Amino acid sequence: MLVTVALSSFVMVWMKIKLMGAEDYVKTIQKFIPAAAVCALSLSMAAAPLQIAASGYLTHFEKGKQGLNVELIGHYKSGAPIDEGGTEIVVYDSNTFRAFSVNGAEKALDILDMSVLKTGKATDIPLMARIPLSGLGVEASDVTSVAIHPEGGYIAVAAPAANKEEPGFVVFLTVDGKPIANVRVGALPDMLTFTPDGSKLLVANEGEPAEDYSVNPEGSISIIDVGSGIDAISDEAVSTIAFDEKIIEDRVRKVHPDSTYAEDLEPEYITIDSDGRYAYVALQENNAIARLDIEKEQFVAVKSLGFKDYSVSKNKLDASNEDGAINIRSWPVLSMYQPDGITSFEAGGKTYILSANEGDLQDWKGFSEETRTADLKHEYQLNADLYEGYTQKRLDKLVEDGLFEDEKLGRLTTSISQPKNEDGKYEAIYGHGGRSFSVWQADSMELAYDSGDDFERVAAQVYPDHFNSSNDEDSFDNRSDDKGPEPESVITGNVQGTNYAFIGLERQGGIMVYDLSKPTSPKFDTYFSSRIFNGKEAPITEQSGDVAPEGLTFVTSDQSPTGQNLLLAAHEVSGTIAVYSLEEKTKEKKTASGKSLSDLASSILVAPKRLVTFLSK
Repeated sequence: MLVTVALSSFVMVWMKIKLMGAEDYVKTIQKFIPAAAVCALSLSMAAAPLQIAASGYLTHFEKGKQGLNVELIGHYKSGAPIDEGGTEIVVYDSNTFRAFSVNGAEKALDILDMSVLKTGKATDIPLMARIPLSGLGVEASDVTSVAIHPEGGYIAVAAPAANKEEPGFVVFLTVDGKPIANVRVGALPDMLTFTPDGSKLLVANEGEPAEDYSVNPEGSISIIDVGSGIDAISDEAVSTIAFDEKIIEDRVRKVHPDSTYAEDLEPEYITIDSDGRYAYVALQENNAIARLDIEKEQFVAVKSLGFKDYSVSKNKLDASNEDGAINIRSWPVLSMYQPDGITSFEAGGKTYILSANEGDLQDWKGFSEETRTADLKHEYQLNADLYEGYTQKRLDKLVEDGLFEDEKLGRLTTSISQPKNEDGKYEAIYGHGGRSFSVWQADSMELAYDSGDDFERVAAQVYPDHFNSSNDEDSFDNRSDDKGPEPESVITGNVQGTNYAFIGLERQGGIMVYDLSKPTSPKFDTYFSSRIFNGKEAPITEQSGDVAPEGLTFVTSDQSPTGQNLLLAAHEVSGTIAVYSLEEKTKEKKTASGKSLSDLASSILVAPKRLVTFLSK
């Protein structure tokens, strides 16, 4: 009798399935099979090679069945208002199971108790202490970054001066948040990191101009010698290194024409190679990376990253927010990579630099380089020699057919600070940001790999109603004219013997994951996100989940409170930190019948069809 009822139920369900899509089918079949089997079923049934599954808070999109297993196991809410920077940068101390998070909304450092994750259950992470700016013992305007010594014991915090154009501070604190000492560094310290052996701390002093551009301090790197301890450290332990124009490659972009290179270059992010010999510095607005000899305390090279050619087939983009559709295609656009976060990676005896190609243009009251392509349409004299994918005849025809209309390239954000020919014309349409991540050869800064248009293609499949959404509302296509999904940060981590790159998307949200087994040809593995879209044009609220990943930290299983590999993602707009567990897929658990869950799901998928066929005979 039970079998008859079950078969009858499946027949009814199958008749409904004929009128349903895959998503509705999964919802319906949940009534009949366990959640784990539903997940396996949803991954096995789609015809496309990339699959989407959703589990409550977490959207998971992967290639076939090879993607990482990802679970959302912990969550911290800073309590900050939406889009106030309640969580920005997060680091972790394995000795105390604490995390340290920069809280821009409160201008403070939050200390979190990660030991609660030991329970193995999804849980809220409690705040242990909040150290306000006033508790740092310096006259500062903000807290911008935090780093922990490789052996633990103390942390370092970057704190710009009350007037950001003046030299800022680095403050050393115990893991309980008690100030130990502080030193002066360059203007606007915005990122800091220790050398692998913990003997030095490097600080990226961005040196941004005043709002009216009346003052433009030099960008620099400060090297702080902490090898003898920090209890009695003084400014004598600090060496601040400016840029020498002699080692700057001619192709390196200068944003403001009246500034020197030393003033114009703005260090954004630092990564250090495994032996602590060289530091690599992202100069985002300048579309360049500098190499610093740490022992000699001098820059040895500043290399331009060149342009990404969107006329070739592997590089496509949606360039307009006015075309009313997802329109990823080739365009005559050369875009600067302009990485924000970078990291170094060692493989086969070589060092590689991985970059998250966000893009950024200067936009101050006293000087702005931002404009729209349509506003410059009479200043273009497009030259096919600069593009791989177009002939001059084809370029001229594109212009003739309305290339600068808003639904084509007219809305694309561009810069006036780009090269012109002898006639004073721009010979290419220049974009900003690569909408991708790249791998660079560290010794030459030559491009070894770029993810092309992967990010937008994945977003188009996962979020057909929220493609290229912003991070301040649940929109559709409104970032296509700017920087698209906007990759912000990149880190690497080893999960059960495989090296992966994790790239956070600031606007679209979520984390892209690539397998780095072959560093010069990474493979897309997984995309996951704990952002919740609540409807078209809906504003971001507390119900939006985790929005705008800013800082990422990978925690190895042997240092984790759970014994699992973890990824900590600080989300700036939502003011939250999400903790994800990561593991590679292994052989599936068997059911009581001896079948795996995916086999069981496939059987359930096939059985009704066979039964309908039998009954029709």
